[in-house]
Amino acid sequence: MAQIVTKIFPVLNLHCAGCAANVERSMRKVTGVEEAAVSYASHMLTIRYDSELITPEDLRRIVQAAGYDLIIEEEDREEKLEEAQRASYLDLRRRVVGAWLFTVPVVLLGMVFMHMPYANWIMLVLTLPVMVIFGNTFYRNAWKQARIGRSNMDTLVALSTSIAFLFSLFNTLFPAFWLSRGLEPYVYYEAVAVILAFVLTGKLMEEKAKGNTSSAIRKLMKLQPRTACVLREGEEQDVLLEDLVVDDIVLVRPGEQIPVDGEVISGESYVDESMISGEPIAVGKQPGCRVLAGTINQKGAFRLRATQVGSDTVLARIVRMVQEAQGSKPPVQRLVDKVTAVFVPAVLGIAVLTFVLWIWIGGSASFSYALLSAVSVLVIACPCALGLATPTALMVGIGKAADSHILIKDAVALEQMRRVNAVVLDKTGTLTEGKPVVTGILWAHGEDDLYKRILLAAEMNSEHPLAGAIVNLLRDEEQIEPVAAEQFLSVTGKGIEVMYGSRRYWVGSHKLLAASGAEVDHPLQEMIAGYEEEGNSLLYFGGENELLAVIAVSDQLKPTTSEAIKELKQQGIEIHMLTGDGERTASAIAIQLGIEHYMYDALPDDKEKYVRSLQKEGKTVAMVGDGINDSQALACADVSLAMGKGTDIAMDVAMVTLMTSDLLLLPKAFAISRLTVHLIRQNLFWAFIYNLIGIPVAAGILYPVYGILLNPMLASAAMAFSSVSVVLNSMTLARRK
Repeated sequence: MAQIVTKIFPVLNLHCAGCAANVERSMRKVTGVEEAAVSYASHMLTIRYDSELITPEDLRRIVQAAGYDLIIEEEDREEKLEEAQRASYLDLRRRVVGAWLFTVPVVLLGMVFMHMPYANWIMLVLTLPVMVIFGNTFYRNAWKQARIGRSNMDTLVALSTSIAFLFSLFNTLFPAFWLSRGLEPYVYYEAVAVILAFVLTGKLMEEKAKGNTSSAIRKLMKLQPRTACVLREGEEQDVLLEDLVVDDIVLVRPGEQIPVDGEVISGESYVDESMISGEPIAVGKQPGCRVLAGTINQKGAFRLRATQVGSDTVLARIVRMVQEAQGSKPPVQRLVDKVTAVFVPAVLGIAVLTFVLWIWIGGSASFSYALLSAVSVLVIACPCALGLATPTALMVGIGKAADSHILIKDAVALEQMRRVNAVVLDKTGTLTEGKPVVTGILWAHGEDDLYKRILLAAEMNSEHPLAGAIVNLLRDEEQIEPVAAEQFLSVTGKGIEVMYGSRRYWVGSHKLLAASGAEVDHPLQEMIAGYEEEGNSLLYFGGENELLAVIAVSDQLKPTTSEAIKELKQQGIEIHMLTGDGERTASAIAIQLGIEHYMYDALPDDKEKYVRSLQKEGKTVAMVGDGINDSQALACADVSLAMGKGTDIAMDVAMVTLMTSDLLLLPKAFAISRLTVHLIRQNLFWAFIYNLIGIPVAAGILYPVYGILLNPMLASAAMAFSSVSVVLNSMTLARRK
């Protein structure tokens, strides 16, 4: 039976978008691999494969055969990648400094002192170290790609500089060949050296800028400590995080970061969970409470039993979600991938055509112009700008969202959010605090302790948020003890039934009231109407076909709900509210918030039908719920958002998780989506325009009319600038509020 797993592996030695495409193609050819995507911006491979057919070691061997490498070790993976990137950056910086030290005198000789004795030979000697020592990676990588029948940016750089160098070497060794034909034996050593120096400089700037785009991941990774104090064999000992196992007893001292997810078994304290849940107020923790890795203990000390360690913690899952999202591809990237796949071969063809046309039109006297133009075409064409346009914008946008406690699962959701024009909001826990309290109980025939005990027994077995309010009142405040009821039955969307003695008792919505055949006396009806008009939710409690009590429960609106609704309306989004409450309660809440479209008495099936009806009207619908009882509506919505508060279920259910209870994150999520997609389109526009204009100019299209011919040195500078400008443009999103 197939064991499909999704993994993320850092990829080493990627030099351009073509490299990323090569690794993707290598992976997709492997039997057992379902999907593979490589982000050039983050140097990450996200892959779905059958672990029964292939192992990470197999994947690594395949990638190495293509000229690259994978980090497959789970332990300290991020540190190893960061170390490899830092070493690569330092090596690149050394190469840039060395290349320019030799290039500057070559340029001075080629442009100013070209007539001094032995100038060509001196330039030859100075250019060789630039090629052989500082720029040798271009030639090695180009050769590796050529051996497997592929090409990338290194191919263009290696080919252009090799042609210019060999032509210059021939003219240095055999100048008489051209002089006998009345032509000047020009050399282009300075062009070779400057091309390599500029491309290396551009790559250095690009690497530095790209490093800033992944700051969100680094911030998340730093939330977890490296070691933990564990109680083993009666002794306290500090162990590395990777050595922790489930059921370890971990000691957490004041001010320390909690190393694993676990359950407090002794001691008390307050824990700052704002980095995970976004809630600013520290949460009290006593024995039995759950704590999360990465959160910060305050003044108290406690012991916890580890329940989730390593990659299973909530923090690790958040990091993994952000990485997967940053490495995923929106639909717009598919076009870019197709273009990038044929980009280098197309440029090679254009360069050859350029050379042939120059010779055909100008004859042998135009040989130098033909060569220069062909070299300029090879140099100025850069697939990196295209390859970086989408992933860098995604990394910054998704990273910015993560910083704001908005977890976006994939790039498709990010792109889809900008199209949303209708938002459907569940009331309880989304618009409201989700912490209901009982505001009153109306007893039909007077209070009875037995009925209270039966009511408590029933509600203790209900998962509905309103049931918790009744349990808190009866058990915690009034110290009522539940009866030993039997045959608990949950009636979906309506309530719960239990048996006590030989009688059936029920508690739930007015739908369950109607189903039981019980009637409400006239005096109660007036009081019920008053409760509903104040926005209270009502639960009905009865035995057989007799109404025993009506419970009014109030769930306060969140402080930011009203402002969030206003902001969504300002963004042109239509607001819809769904609630299981009755008409009067729903109407009161809708009027208070200024919501014109709402549905009351909504069961899970009704919520799904409501979303689908909006979609049939041509609307792009976002559903916002708690990720559990709204799962049907979330599943069918165009975009699903869960008010997660850091819970596991919410992260699994929805495309987007709002980790804090602040509803203002909702308009912020839509704003980030629009800004990110705008940035992607902006980057792609400039990357395409750059190549559409740059390549014809480099080929010499302006020379017949204006006498303008692009020097290869200027072409290399333009090529380097194009990639850097795309990354820097993406970084503007990080600075926006």
